[in-house]
Amino acid sequence: MKRVDDFRLRFGKQELVPIVIGGMGVDISTADLALEAARLGGIGHISDAMLPTVSDRRYDTNYVSQKLKKYKANVASSDKRDVHFNLAELEEATRQHVSRAMEAKRGEGMIFINCMEKLTMNAPRETLRVRLTAALDAGIDGITLAAGLHLGSFALIEDHPRFRDAKLGIIVSSARALGMFLRKNARLDRAPDYVVVEGPLAGGHLGFGLDWAKYDLAAIVADVMAMLKAEHLDIPVIAAGGIFTGSDAAAFLEHGAAAVQVATRFTVTRECGLPDKVKQEYFKASETDIEVNSLSPTGYPMRMLKASPGIGSGIRPNCEAYGYLLDANGRCAYIDAYNLEVERHPGAKKISVQDKTCLCTHMRNFDIWTCGHYTYRLKDTSCRAEDGSYQLLSAEHVFRDYQFSTGGQIALPA
Repeated sequence: MKRVDDFRLRFGKQELVPIVIGGMGVDISTADLALEAARLGGIGHISDAMLPTVSDRRYDTNYVSQKLKKYKANVASSDKRDVHFNLAELEEATRQHVSRAMEAKRGEGMIFINCMEKLTMNAPRETLRVRLTAALDAGIDGITLAAGLHLGSFALIEDHPRFRDAKLGIIVSSARALGMFLRKNARLDRAPDYVVVEGPLAGGHLGFGLDWAKYDLAAIVADVMAMLKAEHLDIPVIAAGGIFTGSDAAAFLEHGAAAVQVATRFTVTRECGLPDKVKQEYFKASETDIEVNSLSPTGYPMRMLKASPGIGSGIRPNCEAYGYLLDANGRCAYIDAYNLEVERHPGAKKISVQDKTCLCTHMRNFDIWTCGHYTYRLKDTSCRAEDGSYQLLSAEHVFRDYQFSTGGQIALPA
């Protein structure tokens, strides 16, 4: 019976344990979590979601308060077109977060950064270019393009000196999406170094509609590999979404995947950035506590726990302080939904917005509990104390369990 450790992910002459920890924002995939993956010989992701906000919390900067102070006069307005990020500060926040992680890296593994196209920040191209170039400047090993088709993202960095040096990959949920990306970037003569195929059981934003249950990760991975073979492209394919045990992972590797990307089981590790009380909510969740809804202003469905405090909240849009999801015209679907509820309930001191949520504020406060489909199985990976709480795990314990377990077994902590 094969184990994950019987395989290796190869980038040229470099060989890695074929385990990738996914990039969960906002600072849920912390540098500490990524560093452990790298130390153990795999790949860990940090996320560039809302990095100025993360920087304020981790490095005592004051980007949020400065932005709010600059645009405070606009708080009551529904027109957010003039609320922009300071690109120099965005660059500074990204460089600092990445460079600190890279300076601390030990071991034979790698650290990548997850970069979401849907983080439009009221200037999609400009802010995306800054985030990508700053990460490369700070020495990141690789960039995973996420949450979008990224048809123009390679072009934003084609003149960067590390464009052909750093590992660049993209997350897709279909062979069709990958084909579009490859055709768009053919003129650059620069194929991605890897492709993450994310299936319908993943956590957070999904690359599927609300009919997600009709799709199957193994079938999509097979389609992508067949397409790459037909195009004579030797690009490693990394399977992601719903891979809960080492045996699950080994099955994908035996069928040709170069690696697996996993995240759900790492949400309840000590290195994960979720508050401990939220980790306990993940442990306690049952299958019926998990839903896929259309609350996200990005337009993508999103999997989360139904008990997330941010669901149904009617807080006023806080774009002057945050504003990470504002499009190029200063619009966000949550602003529209909020204003509609205000019109329906004139004079109300408190309203509830049910169809969308303010992701910026609630993700910053850890009030939207995004999760993978198999979160309800987390209770089976740990030990329960007499007070009803579950023992938090170490990232090394979970990583090693993926690496060495067989027969569908899950090793409990000592």
